[in-house]
Amino acid sequence: MSETIDVAALDLARHLRCGDRIVLGQGCGEPITLVEALIAQGRGIGGLQAFIASSFSGLLTPETADSFALSSMGAIGRLRAMTKANALQVIPCHVGQVGPLIEQGVIGCDVAMIQVSPADAEGNHSLGLISDHVLSAVQRARVVIAEVNPQVPFSFGESLPGSCIDVAVAVDRAPVEVAQGTIGPVDEAIARHCAQFIGDGAVIQTGVGAVPDAILRLLYDRKDLGAHSGMFGDGLVDLAEAGVLTNARKEIDRGVSINGALLGTRRLYDFAHRNPALRMMRSDYTHGAGVLAQLSRLVTINSAIEVDLTGQVNAEQSGESYLGGTGGQVDFVRAGVRSPGGHSIIALSSTAKAGALSKIVPTLSGPVTTGRSEVDIIVTEYGAAQLRGQTLAERARRLVAIAHPDFREEIERAAHTIARRGF
Repeated sequence: MSETIDVAALDLARHLRCGDRIVLGQGCGEPITLVEALIAQGRGIGGLQAFIASSFSGLLTPETADSFALSSMGAIGRLRAMTKANALQVIPCHVGQVGPLIEQGVIGCDVAMIQVSPADAEGNHSLGLISDHVLSAVQRARVVIAEVNPQVPFSFGESLPGSCIDVAVAVDRAPVEVAQGTIGPVDEAIARHCAQFIGDGAVIQTGVGAVPDAILRLLYDRKDLGAHSGMFGDGLVDLAEAGVLTNARKEIDRGVSINGALLGTRRLYDFAHRNPALRMMRSDYTHGAGVLAQLSRLVTINSAIEVDLTGQVNAEQSGESYLGGTGGQVDFVRAGVRSPGGHSIIALSSTAKAGALSKIVPTLSGPVTTGRSEVDIIVTEYGAAQLRGQTLAERARRLVAIAHPDFREEIERAAHTIARRGF
């Protein structure tokens, strides 16, 4: 039987033990009231460890490390400051692996802290803004503490019976929002090159940010687009309201956009509320190979920190700076390449640090997130390099062509070595 309390009465010491491992709801589903309480009370409990896959709230800072140790699958959202301060332990894993790792006890979960909508007439809460691995955490946890917030939309898909909640904390506050990015000329140029691969009836997977938003704005003349993604922002609303996003040609989930995380503003949340055309699903469905294999014309769009001349993709680390994460990139790259009529796109600007560094490089400065054998198309503002099925020498030639002109001569010397050797 769950206990319902006001936030002022929340005493975590009643429910948490020294050394407990906590899994926090992520993204815009981060339970910010519970996180605030954990920051304020965690030090007194002692030895606490928490895992959060991404955070956009700004609450988790190097200063909060005194309250509990934090781990994540990457520096996603506002977590870069934590990695810069060496206050975040990174677990390299794909989004689709997080749930199973929790279920197996590899990522420990004694306590699940989550955010849900108020219950419906049957006593079920919607997971609202994030599905992903929430149910995996709930099923594994000794204690489930849920922030019940009427400002969280009741989205269809995954739900949670009230009986699964041990402590329900009543709050009424705006959830975390992620504003749409400011689109600049480089973003627009990248988007134009990406959009040429998205035809009528395509099923789109993308992230959030300036480039994805710019791409979606170029698709209003398309017909019957579909959506199947790990995350979507406000651009999903624009396509739906324009009558472009119908999901009418999908082989599965016809008429329904499939998503795992809503990362946007109140406009997106209102769109999601009791909308039968949107279904929030666990990551084993959004990222599952068997599910994705049923979709034709799947076009996946992901980002990178850098790409080497053979097509290897680094989306995680640049030198000593950890900037991103593995996320769901590999799952969707593989799915897009294998989808009949589909494509997999890695989109990135040609330079970093105000033009001081090239992102097309002879050798990666960090780990290989996506192997060159998986890569299909690399896009910068200077064009699209189609790499699938090409020799290493031809790949290098095509990637030089989409590098920034200021760096092409330098990169071409490395490309010449590849052409001479053949590898």
